[in-house]
Amino acid sequence: MVEITTEISIRPAVAEDAAEIALVHVESWRSTYAGILPEEILLNLSSNQHEARWWRSVLGRLRRNHFVYVAETGEGEVAGFCSAGPSRHPSLPYGAEVYTIYLRDEFHGVGAGRQLFASTVAAVGEVRGPSVIVWCLVGNPSRYFYEAMGGSLVARRPSKVGTENVEEVGYAWNDTAELAVWGSS
Repeated sequence: MVEITTEISIRPAVAEDAAEIALVHVESWRSTYAGILPEEILLNLSSNQHEARWWRSVLGRLRRNHFVYVAETGEGEVAGFCSAGPSRHPSLPYGAEVYTIYLRDEFHGVGAGRQLFASTVAAVGEVRGPSVIVWCLVGNPSRYFYEAMGGSLVARRPSKVGTENVEEVGYAWNDTAELAVWGSS
């Protein structure tokens, strides 16, 4: 692991962050899901396509109930991002859902993810209430991050990534106020 000597700040994303968010998204998928998802899926990822998607779906027209935050280095570089909004699973008792959280590899283990996650959850919690769920692939090592952040394993579901059948697990917090301490770290 590279020692990170720069400070990280967390801020709401703006449309101009789309290219860097897309790059972090693709790089994170390729490193996180290597050996979990078929190589073909990972090799076919395109930061240009992801950038267009981020511009179109979220950053170009941020909606009141959707939040995207970035972790930014002191040099103004996007080190990671997190997005959240209304839960897409009305049968579960959680008002909010974290849709994505990705960091560049060199920023794992230095506190940036904790701050980013907590800040995004706090923002969505002000609108959607104090409970949140996040889904991740069973083989994703990030599930240990959610456990370390106090999340409880509450659900499992089948899913698809491309043509690949996968299983996801849901981690939830009934009261996200517990996460506030991480956002101020």
